[in-house]
Amino acid sequence: MPNCADGHQTVNTDYCDVCGSPVSPPAVVSTPAVKTCPACQASVTGRFCEACGHDLAAPAPATSEPVTTVEWTAVVAADPEYHKRVLARGGPDTVDFPRVYPQRRILLRDNTLIGRASRRHGIEPGIDLGIQPMDRGVSTQHAMLRLRDTGLTITDLGSTNGTTINDSDELLSNGEEIAVADGDRIHVGAWTTITIVRSQP
Repeated sequence: MPNCADGHQTVNTDYCDVCGSPVSPPAVVSTPAVKTCPACQASVTGRFCEACGHDLAAPAPATSEPVTTVEWTAVVAADPEYHKRVLARGGPDTVDFPRVYPQRRILLRDNTLIGRASRRHGIEPGIDLGIQPMDRGVSTQHAMLRLRDTGLTITDLGSTNGTTINDSDELLSNGEEIAVADGDRIHVGAWTTITIVRSQP
């Protein structure tokens, strides 16, 4: 039953049955408005998001573009055409081209040494060309592949027989860091070609 201004209960809804005073309309209980946090999309009833603490009075956070991850893979193979080029320019002719050489795919992470493993010197290349069939034209520490923010690079580490890229016979300078791209072919040793493959997982 409604109450009048003096607190009497009354059947009438306009004037009190007891004292004749006007009857106040029943108070309306308002429920807080539910909003969505622009930062985390949680439901918020107050000023601050209970999920992430974002202040709804502050500007909405800037939306960032999704980060696209890139994977680089080195495909290692015995290359008969490169072997012919090595022999033509007077390279090591004592190294026979292998009869069988299964292609290897190596996922590159951070810095990857190209060379031949040496337990005595504690050298463990990420791309080990000392496993059978061994490319004896490859130095123990031949070259280094590096993942930079701008992409992948190759650096010759002062190898005996040098490093070339694609169809060029010009050897990379010792310590010179060169950018490589998807599909580039890095030639080392007497017959090894490492093809660079860029992909998105």
